[in-house]
Amino acid sequence: MARTFGTLWDGVALRRRRAGADPDAPPRAVAIPATWEAGAAEALAGLAPGEGPTSLPRAAEAWIGRVAGRGRKAGLLDEAAADALAEALRGLLLARRGAPGAEVWRNEAKPARAAAEPRFVLNLPAFLEPEGGFDLEAYAEACALAVRALDALASGRATRLRLGFADLAGLLCGLGLAYDSEKARAVAAAVAALTRGAAEAESGRIAARLGAREPVALLWPAPPGETAVPGLAAAARAALDAAAGAPGLRHQALVALAPADAVEALLGAETAGIAPAAGATRSLLSASGEAMEVPTRAARRAGPRLAELLGPVTEAAREAMREAVAPFLHAAPPAPAAMPAPGRALPKPAPILRRHAGAALHVTLGGHRVVLRTAEDAEGRLLEIAFTLSKEGAAYRSLMDGFAQSVSLGLQRGVPLDDYVEAFAYTRFGPAGLVEGDPAIPRATSVLDWAFRRLALDYLGRRDLPQPSEADCLGDSAGHAVEMTPLLPLDLPASASPRGRRRSLRVVG
Repeated sequence: MARTFGTLWDGVALRRRRAGADPDAPPRAVAIPATWEAGAAEALAGLAPGEGPTSLPRAAEAWIGRVAGRGRKAGLLDEAAADALAEALRGLLLARRGAPGAEVWRNEAKPARAAAEPRFVLNLPAFLEPEGGFDLEAYAEACALAVRALDALASGRATRLRLGFADLAGLLCGLGLAYDSEKARAVAAAVAALTRGAAEAESGRIAARLGAREPVALLWPAPPGETAVPGLAAAARAALDAAAGAPGLRHQALVALAPADAVEALLGAETAGIAPAAGATRSLLSASGEAMEVPTRAARRAGPRLAELLGPVTEAAREAMREAVAPFLHAAPPAPAAMPAPGRALPKPAPILRRHAGAALHVTLGGHRVVLRTAEDAEGRLLEIAFTLSKEGAAYRSLMDGFAQSVSLGLQRGVPLDDYVEAFAYTRFGPAGLVEGDPAIPRATSVLDWAFRRLALDYLGRRDLPQPSEADCLGDSAGHAVEMTPLLPLDLPASASPRGRRRSLRVVG
């Protein structure tokens, strides 16, 4: 069991929730710090190996233990140094400032191989200071800490490590700098220079103890002479000078950016590497399953300068940022797969929607629990429907959700309910059969058949819709000849409509 007592985990309040790594993944019980948002729970669900319950302390201690254990075994760390490194890594994670890549959390990397390149990412906005500055000392120390951790994880054998940073766009918003500006590019170049200088200086300190494997680079790209962040240019220059003064380096390459994985989401970073912000809002599902737009962290940092700082970014601006940063990296920044969406202004606060009358109808159809929820306007007209299904898979539920949203949009734009009843009553697909919980509809050929005949009763007063026979509801029923007629690419036969199919049904006492 992971050791957590007597460490920074003591006193960390956790909250538990069920989350999946993606909408189609089965949810698992996860525990994250109480102040972290739901997205961190989903990220942890994807990072922690296995499918059972997990928590941030348990998942983190698995890789922290490997870092300390391999460092001790390889002679890189003594007992005190291993304990200090482990505690520093806990602090970095709890502050959401940095963590290793997903392959380390899942124990997928093979650090014993010399070619292995474990990854560590630092979340730039997490180093913003409350008064608006950037914590230069803490960032340089985090770079050194990451190099020590990656080197220990690889048992001192890896010649190439991958230290990178994320969410440059969020940092720039916090500093009040537009992405497409000379000041922003100067800050980005200085951050990259500080990252490389601090990382190579630490590699030099390791080489001083264990022996150098690579020469020191004596020709450096010149870092910016000044930046909008006080002290950043001087810190970058000092870090590069410290690296140049090392007797040699332990690693051939250290600094490389990478596409985002679940670790960025766990840390709260909204963009990978040097990518610009995608916009001012992002879509989330509320607890009730409704889509809503919420401001991004970058938008909250931008404040009243939202339109200026999060406006559309051209390809030329992205390329200029790459050129500013690339000289200080050991690998070219990854090209984004697609241009981000144009920046959007935050929607004006809308009045809270007043919920009118509606119903939640619970039935069991063919042994499957089905819930049909409705919402009405002040005059009792149907506005919205939604389904909750208990046994069906994620793909089926998603299709039903999309179908219900489409119907709801049509109802709200004036499509008569009767048209939907004519189109979807008596449609045939599983589950089908006996309906328990609705005395007026004892059998149904599908969920849609029951739902729209129920709506026809409640909102249209229609009692002219006959009940299907038991044979009609059988899953292996071949159906009537007219139902077997190919519908595409031919025109829909008039007799194949629900009205036509009803002529073949008879009322059963």
